[in-house]
Amino acid sequence: MSASFLRGLRDGLPFLLVIVPFALLFGVVGTEAGLNIAQVMGFSILVVAGASQFAALQLMIENASTVMVLVTALVVNLRMAMYSAALVPHLGDAPLWQRACIAYFNVDQTYALSQARFEDDPGLALPRKVAYFFGTAAPVCPAWYAITYVGAILGGAIPPEYGLDFAVPITFLALIAPALKTLAHVLAALTSVALALVFAGLPSGLGLILAALAAMAVGARVELWQERRAA
Repeated sequence: MSASFLRGLRDGLPFLLVIVPFALLFGVVGTEAGLNIAQVMGFSILVVAGASQFAALQLMIENASTVMVLVTALVVNLRMAMYSAALVPHLGDAPLWQRACIAYFNVDQTYALSQARFEDDPGLALPRKVAYFFGTAAPVCPAWYAITYVGAILGGAIPPEYGLDFAVPITFLALIAPALKTLAHVLAALTSVALALVFAGLPSGLGLILAALAAMAVGARVELWQERRAA
């Protein structure tokens, strides 16, 4: 189990290259938007999802309604439900307290690494799978909290020419690109990109919601079509 944990830790360390500027940027943007340090940290500790945090914060800056802020954040985080469903065959038999912790730490990086590891070694025992998952979370989540705090403390002291916002697209490119292994994945990604551009002019992030829902529907339909064809 310790070897599995250490392997997860090692696999998760490279993500610090993007998590550090990503978290730093959120801390800076949060304080510049008028949130105090407790509110910024509450975002990062309770939500633990950079994309929805930025989406919600942007809508709050634009004075969108509370309902729209909540709906947008939930839709952006719907991928976490899919992550959970994908991990059930591997981790669903773990004790309740472990599953509760896994649910909390189930973020883009921990899911992507764990799913790839479990698929590569399907015979891996459950305790080793759990240990590996927590190993991936060990460098990722504490760094997210700590660097968010640093960004909140520094606030506008970081020069804008540092371009910290580069971390947002790079993080998701690093996660998504290796996962585009099937036709359903590719078509869902293309659908989301195309519709996000088409609906970019809609207010309060509505275009993002529509693009995400349409992409999930396309991916699901393609998978069903492939299953029927194979049968």
